[in-house]
Amino acid sequence: MMAVLVIGVAFTVKNSQITPAKNNTLTAAVSTNILPVNLPPQKLSNPPKIIKAVYITGYSAGTKNYINYLSDFLNGTEINSVVVDIKGSDGYVTYNSALPDVQKYRLTDYAISNIDALVKFFHDKNIYVIGRIAVFEDPVYAKVHPEWAVYNKSETTDLSQPILWQDKSKLAWMDPASKDVWDYDISLAKDALNNHGFDEINFDYVRFPTDGKTGDIGFPIYDNKKEKSEIIKEFFEYVRQQLTNQKISVDLFGLTTVNKDDLGIGQIIENAFLNFDYVSPMVYPSHYADGFIGFANPADHPYDVIKYSMDHALAREKNILQQEDPKSPSIINLAKFRPWLQDFDMGAMYDANMVDQEIKATQDSLGADYNGFMLWNPVNKYTKESVLAK
Repeated sequence: MMAVLVIGVAFTVKNSQITPAKNNTLTAAVSTNILPVNLPPQKLSNPPKIIKAVYITGYSAGTKNYINYLSDFLNGTEINSVVVDIKGSDGYVTYNSALPDVQKYRLTDYAISNIDALVKFFHDKNIYVIGRIAVFEDPVYAKVHPEWAVYNKSETTDLSQPILWQDKSKLAWMDPASKDVWDYDISLAKDALNNHGFDEINFDYVRFPTDGKTGDIGFPIYDNKKEKSEIIKEFFEYVRQQLTNQKISVDLFGLTTVNKDDLGIGQIIENAFLNFDYVSPMVYPSHYADGFIGFANPADHPYDVIKYSMDHALAREKNILQQEDPKSPSIINLAKFRPWLQDFDMGAMYDANMVDQEIKATQDSLGADYNGFMLWNPVNKYTKESVLAK
């Protein structure tokens, strides 16, 4: 017997009544086998060894037109994975999670109305499902828990009623030192992994805030004495402790591959090696400053920029292994590299040839350590010619 399940309707909540959102008129009817009562979807039984993924927002995953586009796109390509937002940088959870905080504070936007059906839809196509969680940039959670959010020192006169600091996009941030915030985001990860069949969790925005008047930032928990990199390292370690035996990955700025400092945001690539299955530097050539490795416009040189970055990342990881005492070696399981690659026009036109160069650079750099890539496009439309099955 078959059942038609609606995957994507966005809703708004008003006066305790749930109604369809005005800005989303599309629904996705996807046929799938009826899921047994109280039995969550299972993880993919035979996940791919080399992950080749595309990123999709919750709203894309919850619309008929996009599901149709994606289904057509996947046919005949080597893409075997999707990265789906669980919580984006707007702070809303994309499905109606049963977690207490999500329910109490109405933190879902209902972008995906049936998360179990969505995961099963992908698994039926043998597609590995990664759930993305934007951690410390979270304007929604900041509003319900301002005592854990960074505040504006120049505008706040009463710390019991802080004025939230906002970045250039007018988004608020949580204090990266708050373990209450850590626990909230990890609870989202556990819910997705244990109750909804996600194969992996990808943590993004794991850093101190930037892109704004950072001199105005006040921290309710961080004491400004400990190095920011130590705070982020402690979070990395805590995530691994809480998600033992689960597949987890972390996104880092592309410059962490070559810079030895923490970039002022707490990210040092070595601190991630011991705590994640995958480290994903965002090596978008358009995001490197003019003049990087001698290029006036790095976006015009995807192969060189990415190979240089990944060469340095790999060398830094191998340096850790070389420091091991051969007489008493410890068993070290270091993360694999799986970078984010650019499939959007910024700084240059990114056609199939440009994306091909990025993928080739990743393969050439990592060699036997190549473990795939993830493509990012903010509107979730991808260059099929660059990922055709070979």
